[in-house]
This record gives sequence, structure tokens and C-alpha cells, in this order.
Amino acid sequence: MDDWRWMTAADLGRGIGAGDIDPVALTETYLAAIDAHPHRDRIYARVTHDRARAEAKAASERAANGMRRGPLDGVPISWKDLFDTAGTATEAGTALLEGRVPDTDAEVLQNATAAGLVCLGKTHLSEIAFSGLGLNPMTATPPCVNDKDAVPGGSSSGAAASVAFGLAAAGIGSDTGGSVRIPSAWNDLTGLKTTHGRVSVNGVLPLCLTFDTVGPLCRSVEDNALILAALEGQKPADLTAPTLDGARFAILDTIAMDDLEDAPRAAFQSAVERLQAAGAQVEHIQFDALNEAFAMTGPLYTADAWAWWKHRILADPAKMFSQIYDRVRVGADVAASDYIAHWTRLREIRGEFASATAHFDAILMPSSPILPPNVQRLLEDEDYYVTKNLLALRNTRVGNLTDTCSISLPTGVPSCGIMLNGRNGGEEKLLRIAAAAEKALS
Repeated sequence: MDDWRWMTAADLGRGIGAGDIDPVALTETYLAAIDAHPHRDRIYARVTHDRARAEAKAASERAANGMRRGPLDGVPISWKDLFDTAGTATEAGTALLEGRVPDTDAEVLQNATAAGLVCLGKTHLSEIAFSGLGLNPMTATPPCVNDKDAVPGGSSSGAAASVAFGLAAAGIGSDTGGSVRIPSAWNDLTGLKTTHGRVSVNGVLPLCLTFDTVGPLCRSVEDNALILAALEGQKPADLTAPTLDGARFAILDTIAMDDLEDAPRAAFQSAVERLQAAGAQVEHIQFDALNEAFAMTGPLYTADAWAWWKHRILADPAKMFSQIYDRVRVGADVAASDYIAHWTRLREIRGEFASATAHFDAILMPSSPILPPNVQRLLEDEDYYVTKNLLALRNTRVGNLTDTCSISLPTGVPSCGIMLNGRNGGEEKLLRIAAAAEKALS
């Protein structure tokens, strides 16, 4: 049964459908592993034993009666502690919301439950989801699967760790500037950032409402497709016989290829060569307006975040990790006229980017230019923290600024991912291309 913990969610679902896996036994396997794990309390903020067991029992009965609700009915997953869970505290990784217990589930959790997915519990995250590192000295910093002394990536840090350490079949996270893709890349997972507005954020604690998206962290592209469908209450993308023959990829040279550490650079180059060997055509492109978009990032993100969080923060700012407080507090000084002007220009840049890349199937870049930084140094060196946080989120932020869907795939080199950015609303096509790329990279 312990082998179940390392199977894809899709394979677990097929096992349940074939009668080889009982959802109750599967859920008990995960719960026992969670409770016995030395890092349990660094990964899970709360484990929902009673809910998981009740949902697993119902899934088992449906399977026995030939009434499964979908391909993942009975599969246990984790939820980032941003998603409202009825009767269970949802605190966004901050003492500012300690003891906050919602009355209803977030809409995506309702959809997932309706599809038969089992809720194992809530995972830790960067405070208020405002960091790509996953460091949270106010609650917990989950471990990185590849380096016990390094951060796991954020802000969906516990979501990634829950999957990487075999404590969930998949994790649900959010991505505002890279918060699904960075922890996926650093923990050798596959993480999908969806187009803004595609997946409901009703009942999800916000960071920046104009950029927040919901997405899964998984073991495979197929898992991402199936879970996306469950979150939306829709049919999954058709991944039958994906191929890279004739696929057109572009490597984004502007910003994304600057200042790469040796391991991510070599891993990316090797991955690109394997994609080419599988039939993909690859060329390089520049998009100079991206520099302008990046210059607007600070005001756009911090003003949005401050608008929702300011009253909670000002009530007791001492409860916050200083690095997060200093970052979000900048939003108080952003002029409304500047904010509006930046958004007007960013929408223009998004249109220009869509036109410039329309003839490509995906835009390629390293998921992160750096490897996971050291926890202790991040705590002791403020400049190091700021520098590494900005670098960690730099490449992923391209997808948020251009409002495209994006997926990070493992390259086979620990903590080094390759990112494929698709088009606005083009998740189905991106998932097909990613499934073919996954095959080439394996």
C-alpha cells in the first residue's frame, strides 16, 4: 500500500475504477503517512482526518456500486491554506487571521468534492502568499525535497511538499507571480498556472485580486488536466497521442535568460535539445516591452495587496514577518493615477505580446533562474532575501504579467524546471503540448 503514495493521481483513479484500490484504504495510507512523518507540522497546517475518512467512505461506496463521479473519485489531495474549508481554520499562513474559521467551502473545493476528491487537509504557505521562497518563520517553513537546508519555493510551499514527500496525490495552490510553478520546479513536480479568471477564486483568500489564479501541483501533466477539470466542474483536456512533431517553440531571451545559475542553465539547454530531438522547432525571440511591464510590477502588486490586507495588517503589524510587511506596505504609497496608468499600459503590452507570439505553440524559459536558497541565510541576510525572492519569481512572473497559462515540467535535474507558456485561455492546447514534452523529457 505504501507504493500508492508515489503513484500519479490518474493511476490511483484507474486503480479505484478497476477495483484494485479501495478509497478508504488509500486515504488511511495517506493519513498514517502524514501523522508519522517527521515534517508533518511543517507541511500541513491542519489535517482533516474526519472529513477525509467520510469522503473516502462515500467514494468507496460509489465505486462498489458502479457510480463513480469521475476519474479521480476517491483520490486524496491537499489544499493550500488560502482555500476556505467549512469548519476548519483557513489562515493564509499569517497570525493576522489566527482562528478564522469559514462557514462554507471555497467554490473550487466544492467542485472538487463534487468530483469525489478527498480533502486531506490544509498546507502551509508563505505569509499571505506574498513570496516565492516559501520561507515563513511566523508559522512554518516546509522542507525542500532535494535539500534539507533550503526553502521549498512559494508561496504554495506546503502544497508542493505534501506531494513531493508522498503525503498527498496532488496539491491545490494559487499562483499570483509564480506560487504554483516555483515550488513545483524546486520539488520536481509539474505545476499549472491557469489564465486569470478561468478558475473561480470565490472563497480563496486574496493576495492580488487582479493577478490571483488557482492551479494544481502534481506528478504528471495528466494529473494537472484531470484536476483542472475537477476544479472547474468540466471535462478534462484530451491528451490522447500528444506529439511534438511540427510544434513551434520560442525561447524568450528578454529577461528570462539573464543571470542563470549553472544548474538551471544546463538543465534548460538539455531539455530544449530533447524537445528538438522529439520534433519541436525552436527559435529565439526578444520582446522589449517586457522590461516596461516588469518596471510596473511593484506598484501593481503591492497596491492591490495593500487594498485588501491593510486594515488587518494595521491592526497588529508586529504579527507579520518583517520581510512580508515591508513588501506589502509599499502599496500604501502608490498613487491611484499611477496604478490606473500602469494597468492601461499593461493591457496594451499584453495585446502586443499575444500578437508577437501568436504563431508559437509555447514560449520556453527556465522555470527559475536559481536553485532553492538556504533557509538560514535568508533569515539572517535581508539583502540576500530580497535578491533571491525577486530572482525566484522573475521568470514565472512573465506569465502573470502577460496573462497567459503556463506549466512547469521537471527536467530530470533536481530543482530545475522548464516552463512552457501558452496563450490566454489556451490551457487545453498547452496541456497537450506539455504531455508531449513530458514524454520527451522523461
